[in-house]
Amino acid sequence: MSAAALREAATLREAAAVRGSAPAPGSVCVLAIDVGTTAAKACVYSLGERIELVSSAQAEYPIRYLEGGGAEQDPEDWWTAACRGSRAALLAAGLAPGQVRGLAFCCQMQGLVLVNESGRALRPAMSYMDQRATAQKRRGIERGLKVAGMSLGKLLPSLLVAGGVSASVKDPVWKYHWVRENESEVFAKVAKWLDVKEYLVGRATGRFAMTPDSANATFLYDTRPGRGRWSPALCSLFDVDPAHLPEVMGPAEVAGPLKASAAAELGLEVGTPVFGGGGDLSLIALGSGATALGQAHVYMGTSGWVAACVDRRAVDTEAMAASVMGAIPGRYNYISEQETSGKCMEWMRDHLALDEIGLYLGARHAAEDSESRYASIFDFLDETIEGVAPGAGGVIFAPWLHGSRSPFEDPYARGIFFNIGVETGKRCLVRAVAEGLALQCRWQLDAIRRKVEAKGPLRFVGGGARSRSLGALIADATGERVEVPESPQNAGALGAAMLCAAGLGRATSVEEASRLVPIGACYEPRAERLTLYEGHYAALKRLYYANKGIFSMLNAPARGGR
Repeated sequence: MSAAALREAATLREAAAVRGSAPAPGSVCVLAIDVGTTAAKACVYSLGERIELVSSAQAEYPIRYLEGGGAEQDPEDWWTAACRGSRAALLAAGLAPGQVRGLAFCCQMQGLVLVNESGRALRPAMSYMDQRATAQKRRGIERGLKVAGMSLGKLLPSLLVAGGVSASVKDPVWKYHWVRENESEVFAKVAKWLDVKEYLVGRATGRFAMTPDSANATFLYDTRPGRGRWSPALCSLFDVDPAHLPEVMGPAEVAGPLKASAAAELGLEVGTPVFGGGGDLSLIALGSGATALGQAHVYMGTSGWVAACVDRRAVDTEAMAASVMGAIPGRYNYISEQETSGKCMEWMRDHLALDEIGLYLGARHAAEDSESRYASIFDFLDETIEGVAPGAGGVIFAPWLHGSRSPFEDPYARGIFFNIGVETGKRCLVRAVAEGLALQCRWQLDAIRRKVEAKGPLRFVGGGARSRSLGALIADATGERVEVPESPQNAGALGAAMLCAAGLGRATSVEEASRLVPIGACYEPRAERLTLYEGHYAALKRLYYANKGIFSMLNAPARGGR
């Protein structure tokens, strides 16, 4: 099916806008657009004594899962959704185009967007979840004398220069080689290798420029203090054409003025400054307020992670955790990522709730059915969890629905419900899903602490943080106090607004602005539940290692295949 037909079959939802507070007198308004895995959210913020949300609007788009582990999106869908969201948010705020003084994007990371000289995408973007490049990774880094399963001759230079290594099949360099080997005609037309944000900034301004966090995530960028440039040695080592790599600029620098064509589509004024922006990790860290050294945050969107703010480079090749340059100069986010975090919630909604219980969840269903008991998935989740005893009757859920990146790398791992009995009901399974996500956070936090300090309280952000049950479960599973900022689902957009504030001179620094994030809810760990979850945590880890070979047997493509 063609990309156009797929778009028609999965029509983008019209953006639904939400109005927040009115702009304060004397404030300046900016637009922050957060482009995630399945939706783009446009948020208008006013910059005054505080950074306040004025309005927001969201539009959804599809992701296509392909045979062999592929995961692709049409870049045109991102842009269309961003434009729909922008126009709806501006309308809800009652703002004219000229009243918005700046624009910044916050986007999903480690995608591969290959464009020609004019900035047109040459093929669908390969998502951060795409895992087709197993053969390319095997040939590229798993030959010769090895340490931790990787070629010593590539591992050591990568760690020295980039502070990390392309050790995951989902890393962009292997996708780059997959396209070169499988789509040579497309590859011959490549002008630039971009990530999601860089594509959108290019679409808005005509300039191809990466921010340091996106460049760092390629593991071809020299992240050593005082360097900050593409490494010719690493490009040669990994057989990447340096001409394909864009320039690198700061996140709060102006990438360029908004082009006339883009301004018309976004509903903004021509010439509006577009700032460098950032990837979701760096800007969600800002929006969470977890910017003190050693402070950690948990993010739960479609994907998820646990990350700690550090002032040095660090890497753990065994746990697949590494530091990525942040939006604050001299700071890094040391991250352990899980591919399917909130995606497990969607799966639970679609296959345990909608299919079996018949509940219509989500705002669109509630609007269509006034008899619906639940306004959102989180209302259902919280009620269900509170009605089931802690421990879910001994059932354990492993949340690896599309493989795992960290604390272990295994593209073949899949989800498990373990220890189901004749008395196990759907609601026990729902609670087990939530508990499995919390236990996975514990595993990731422990992996981080092997190399760096990660102290509480934990800031919890992302759509999943709207559930009071998940916040309490993470506190119980980790033994740490959990703090949830106000509007946790907008943390990335808030981080983008902070960059606008710094770029426009409305804040003394990005770091200072991030310390003003207000807290909406707090959860303290309960000692008796921590003891219970210790046993479940040990069982979750043993489940993976006991089933690793079976995962490979069932899910690995033929050796040497595409």
